[in-house]
Amino acid sequence: MTTAYQQLDDWIDAHFDEQVRFLQELVRVPTDTPPGNNTPHALRTKELLQGFGFEAQAHAVPAQTVHDYGLQSITNLVVQRRYGPGGRIVALNAHGDVVPPGEGWTHDPYGGEVADGRLYGRAAAVSKCDFSTFSFAVRALEAAGMPLAGGVDLLFTYDEEFGGELGPGWLLAQGLTKPDLEIAAGFSYQVVTAHNGCLQMEVTVHGRMGHAAVPETAVDALQAATRILSALYAENGELRKTRSAVKGINHGYINVGQIAGGTNTNVVPGKVVLKVDRRMIPEEDPVAVEARLRGIIEQAAAGQAGITVEIKRILLAHAMQPLPGNKPLVDALCTHATALFGEPVEAWGTPLYTDARLFCERGIPAVIYGAGPRTVLESNAKRADEHIVLEDLRRATKVVARTLADLLKA
Repeated sequence: MTTAYQQLDDWIDAHFDEQVRFLQELVRVPTDTPPGNNTPHALRTKELLQGFGFEAQAHAVPAQTVHDYGLQSITNLVVQRRYGPGGRIVALNAHGDVVPPGEGWTHDPYGGEVADGRLYGRAAAVSKCDFSTFSFAVRALEAAGMPLAGGVDLLFTYDEEFGGELGPGWLLAQGLTKPDLEIAAGFSYQVVTAHNGCLQMEVTVHGRMGHAAVPETAVDALQAATRILSALYAENGELRKTRSAVKGINHGYINVGQIAGGTNTNVVPGKVVLKVDRRMIPEEDPVAVEARLRGIIEQAAAGQAGITVEIKRILLAHAMQPLPGNKPLVDALCTHATALFGEPVEAWGTPLYTDARLFCERGIPAVIYGAGPRTVLESNAKRADEHIVLEDLRRATKVVARTLADLLKA
């Protein structure tokens, strides 16, 4: 006798070539962020979904809001599928925005090439793959014809790289989705229930520009910035002493990701700008973290004649904490992933930060699960030759379809 799970699995196997072609089409439309002109991808995705009988509502974020955010265009998609009365609404959210491809590719970053069981391309693993995982899981669920209650919201958004506030954050604030549970795009070998927070700051060190031949007429902003850098890196030694109790998360960390300043080799730099990223473990208080970081920077700059410092917060993403209501999601995903991948798949934390936190902040239990390897490094996400292993994609789609069947059965 064919079980309901076998029906789902068989449908996904029968349509897997179509799923791969769908993902290839998604990879072939660039969504580099910056510059963040992502509406063309949303419109192409809407067109492709329509071919499945899914009517996607396109919600354009107001242009001025997007421009003020430093991007060019954002159109988020919502596909609402409703079944029998009562039951849960489960949101499935994946993001299409990605960092630019960079150098070193041996495959076309926008080609969607398949080689040796892998599909290559920017966002193939993070997270256009889960546009396909989630879409085909829902298609399999509906094709199986089992009695269902509740519904699914497919949310395809374009702001995760900038924090998610104009992606799922905007959809939630506008009341365009009101789910009871949420699954966000992720990888296949862990069910992520917690993640780090992230504080990003722009530190501008002002001195006075002058000719290098007469340095006494200038105030060297780079020299002052060097003292700030030394103080920030010294703080990392302190942060390593406090480890998170969440499995999969270690300690907080400060990274200086960008440095810009100076005008020419023979000019004493009058201004230097540092971009600082502070990862926060779930146990940390973001208010206290920001106050300490500001204090370290101000103290390092103090007492240097002619030096002033401006500190501007760019991003504050709170850590994701597991909510009590996430048990149905966690149990179903772990059970089916363990069965289909042939190894234990458990609940973990991750040092990344994601836009799934925005659901938890509103009291909506959320987890992170989708198609991908054990680690970001294995997929080359944000590196050259990013790829998804197609067998991971196939099995993860089955896991999500089975989980939806458990959560939505009438």
